[in-house]
Amino acid sequence: MTQRLLRPLLSLLLAVPLACAAQAQGKLLLTGGVSSIDGAAGGGLSPWALTGSYATSGQIGATAYFTRLPVQDYSLSAYGASVAFGERVEMSLGKQDFSAGGTGAALGVPGLKLRQTILGAKVRLIGDAVLDADSWMPQIALGVEYKHLDAGGLAPTLDALGARRSGVDVYLSASKLFLAQSTLVNVTLRASRANQNGLLGFGGTASKSYSLLPEISVAYLLSKQWAVGVEYRMKPDKLNPSILGDALREDDWKDIFVAWAPNKHLSLTAAYVDLGRVVPGIQPRRQRGVYGSIQLAY
Repeated sequence: MTQRLLRPLLSLLLAVPLACAAQAQGKLLLTGGVSSIDGAAGGGLSPWALTGSYATSGQIGATAYFTRLPVQDYSLSAYGASVAFGERVEMSLGKQDFSAGGTGAALGVPGLKLRQTILGAKVRLIGDAVLDADSWMPQIALGVEYKHLDAGGLAPTLDALGARRSGVDVYLSASKLFLAQSTLVNVTLRASRANQNGLLGFGGTASKSYSLLPEISVAYLLSKQWAVGVEYRMKPDKLNPSILGDALREDDWKDIFVAWAPNKHLSLTAAYVDLGRVVPGIQPRRQRGVYGSIQLAY
């Protein structure tokens, strides 16, 4: 089923650069955000109400990205692409490859790799972050992310924990650009039951219900090309307690980032990321690392 969903989106992504080549891009630098680890436009950890690329009304834009995050005991690679139709609709495709390191061996699955596919859609409901910069009206968007996990050798463990292999996140984002103060503030409210963003499945015997979780981002524009900021993303805790006790307790995520866009076709993001404890029953120390991401836009 996932392959049937991917084919039309991939075909569209391949066609977009040709459709965009003759179009003038009218948005300000960095007002499309960067690509999050799930593929939606926003910060590195959280989606914003902004649509990706620099496409304005009547235009089609596209982005492609690659992200790498190594921490003490794990590593994550994320890559994908998105298509924006004007400033109204965004569709995205994200892939995540997660190396479990010594945790996989401790669970009886040496060399464990978890792979996740994420299909996203975002629709701007009201507001315009740039045009409404002189008012209190934010840009508000509704988004959905369908996630499917290839758990490899961890599948029997997830089954025992009651975690499903696929799930859906729904979120509402509000982005407010304070142009005079060179500051953008985004608040996202996410309904989710994803364990470690879906890399450990969805729900569990402890809880199968959705949780409403806030995510906050603040970005300060140092210049037209540079931005710095912070993000905080609250996480659910659906596998705690489980048959493994509190060994799978989940912590919130946070980062401090800097983004540079020398032009409208390229942006680079670096961040210091704190993922908290990931499977603390095996790896009790906090997982921190430097996140790097490159995004190309058309």
